[in-house]
Amino acid sequence: MTVLLMRLAGPMQSWGTQSRFSIRDTDREPSKSGVIGLLCAALGRSRDEPVDDLARLRMGVRVDQEGIVRVDYQTAGGAHRRDEKYGVATVGGELRTSQSWRYYLADADFLVGLEGEDRELLHQLHNALAAPRWQIFLGRKAFPPGVPVWLADGLVEGADLLTALRHYPWPRTGLPLPPPDRRPRQLRFVLEADPSSGSTIRRDQPVDAAFRTRRFALRSVVTVYQPLGVRGGVPLREE
Repeated sequence: MTVLLMRLAGPMQSWGTQSRFSIRDTDREPSKSGVIGLLCAALGRSRDEPVDDLARLRMGVRVDQEGIVRVDYQTAGGAHRRDEKYGVATVGGELRTSQSWRYYLADADFLVGLEGEDRELLHQLHNALAAPRWQIFLGRKAFPPGVPVWLADGLVEGADLLTALRHYPWPRTGLPLPPPDRRPRQLRFVLEADPSSGSTIRRDQPVDAAFRTRRFALRSVVTVYQPLGVRGGVPLREE
């Protein structure tokens, strides 16, 4: 097995999987559809192309810093200075002001892993993240990464997904090691799992040309916790 690791961290990110209209949700960690969309942008793959090769990769997330859920209130429509109305058209043709509440995560930091047997594909993705063809973003186009998504040591050969995520040092490169009383005792891991494991179900598994057709299947995930800074747990980065 080969595992590709990437860093998703920034002031704002949003990973909605349930809503498309006035209330835009966000999950507490990156969705598989959002991560695959980011990879498609890095590759320069258009919306019309299938993503089944990427969807076959097994995804896992290590939550290095839990984000704070915030909401951005937005409106579209109203009146220009010359009283020219604009907005969202209703069935009757009337233009109305549209409101939306868009939830996002503030100051979240994730280590994301993708596991697969196609070593060549994972190497291609690693190279694409180093020099993305199109702009990449964290769930929404207004949310660019705060640090590089590409990790120089982000290709791990011969390890399973959980092992690769667990063995990567915490915190990320460039951050000082917090004093012991300010470190979490354990980190949360969200791993793609077999449906028979009694896991949580999410509808974020892209199908075919999902970003054109908006077709997403069900996917199972399981949440586990690993201790930080102890033998057999997540290692601390050396100062």
